[in-house]
Amino acid sequence: MINKYRLKRKAPNFLFGIVRYMVLIGFAYVLVYPFIFIIINALKTSRDWLDPTVQWVPKEVSLTNINLVMGKEMLNYYTSFFSTLRNQIVASVFAFFSCAVIAYGLARFEFTGKKFLCAVMILLILIPDPMLMIARYDNMRHMDFLGILGLVGKVVGKEIRPNIIDKPLVFWLPSLLGTGLKNGLYIYIFMQFFKGLPKELEEAAWIDGAGPWKTFFKIVMPSAGAASVTVLVFAVVWYYNDYYQAQMFLSSKYPISVQLANLSTNLTSLAAQGIRFADGAIILAGSFVTILPLLVFFLVMQKKFVQSIATCGIVG
Repeated sequence: MINKYRLKRKAPNFLFGIVRYMVLIGFAYVLVYPFIFIIINALKTSRDWLDPTVQWVPKEVSLTNINLVMGKEMLNYYTSFFSTLRNQIVASVFAFFSCAVIAYGLARFEFTGKKFLCAVMILLILIPDPMLMIARYDNMRHMDFLGILGLVGKVVGKEIRPNIIDKPLVFWLPSLLGTGLKNGLYIYIFMQFFKGLPKELEEAAWIDGAGPWKTFFKIVMPSAGAASVTVLVFAVVWYYNDYYQAQMFLSSKYPISVQLANLSTNLTSLAAQGIRFADGAIILAGSFVTILPLLVFFLVMQKKFVQSIATCGIVG
């Protein structure tokens, strides 16, 4: 005989569980649907793409679209991916370490001008990058620190300010100085985490004879795993996806983000030459091969990333 009291008590929990799983499944579907759509249509042949009866299950699976979009006439994938690694990914690694050092100094040490530097950090977060692009481009075209090289050039009567446009240094230098893409946010994340670390750990290291640098690398950074994973994921994703700076600072060997942004233009040029293909399938194939490295990276890092988000209390 069914216990009516137990049934009455468990029924709300059971119904709540069903609703919760329905919401989670629906949310998962919304997130996964674009990836499934991209992958399936990227693997379709031109005939299946134009066939209205073919929706989710292609009659023939083909890598033709992927091979075409990776070619030199479209994404020039291998060259552009190497350019992304050399320029954006290396810059993201530099930003990771430089922002950690800057944040540690702001979080732990008192010095003249600290409030001013904190204000600059907030401005880096608030001011959109396009507002600084003209000044940044001019600065990179005539690289100078505090106007010293310009004054020396006027004395010797020769332009000695180097032009680093179209060179990897144009991405590396701002990252090393903590003023690159979203670097203000990375400094803020590290700074807030370092403020929460017990000072007793560092004081014990100082008593044992460790200096600030040794303490930073041996004690502080190993203890900042949560913030480190968060900043590393953000930095790699943002630098990888950035095309605005790359399109401005480079004139050749564009990274993959710029190549993808220009894919529609390349397809129009090829179509004008009489080359026939399914434009939509090619664009989806280009999107797939572009996001694939990020998907692999995030799958490797996702467990630690979710843990770090929960630890740092970052949302959004």
